[in-house]
Amino acid sequence: MLSGRADPTDETTRDAFLDGRLTIRQPASGPRTAIDALFLAAAVPAVAGKKQKILEAGAGSGVASLALCARVQDARITGVEVQPGLAALARENARLNDFSERCRIIEADITARAQVLEHAGLVRESFDHVAANPPFYISSRHREAADPQVARAYGAKPGDLEKWVRFLATMAAPRATVTMIHTAEVLGELLALLEGRFGGVAVYPLFAREGAPAKRILVQGIKGSRAPAELHSGLVLHKPNGDYTEAADAVLRGMAGLSLRQTKE
Repeated sequence: MLSGRADPTDETTRDAFLDGRLTIRQPASGPRTAIDALFLAAAVPAVAGKKQKILEAGAGSGVASLALCARVQDARITGVEVQPGLAALARENARLNDFSERCRIIEADITARAQVLEHAGLVRESFDHVAANPPFYISSRHREAADPQVARAYGAKPGDLEKWVRFLATMAAPRATVTMIHTAEVLGELLALLEGRFGGVAVYPLFAREGAPAKRILVQGIKGSRAPAELHSGLVLHKPNGDYTEAADAVLRGMAGLSLRQTKE
């Protein structure tokens, strides 16, 4: 990811991702994309040649969805975003990067009734892969952000994670994969929520530095699978001098994906 420059016409910046292959407009002071979105996109096990349908819940300004478009050249991506301003930016970013034909952005609340979601174009059990980077600042543990857009993008109430998992399970086709990135502190809750919905769950820690505890985790499962869980060695992001490791840098530049699964079913 490259540093952004301010757009003089509004309160957004233009930022380069994937070594400059994506140009993204995002709020200058609102919810901004971190590297989590790129690791999420890199971990979705979609492959070219199958015209797979992929859903991202909580698309924000569209970085993960568009990174998937760039990596999987015939995939059809649907990004769901509840905030109108962010949904509009995501649509503009799809146009800006010539991905409008393969990336649609739906403004919708994932907690809405099934009929409402279907009317918006979200048909249950219709996606080959589903993914999400849910809000992770639990209101009972963290101070709420002053900016309401930031608070909604990053803030969660107790019980919200179950709503995200339920939505993803509803949208995933049988044998579809779910991929999520979250904080390590919710791993136990997340595994419990996936149980009975997704199996063969792979847990892939992301370590800031060698020897440091993982603050982020990638979790992936298969809908309807009964395979046991897998714990992987994960990925170290930074060298002692603060630079990205070669493996992390390759992901952030879009030169490599992340394989979270060692066993095949």
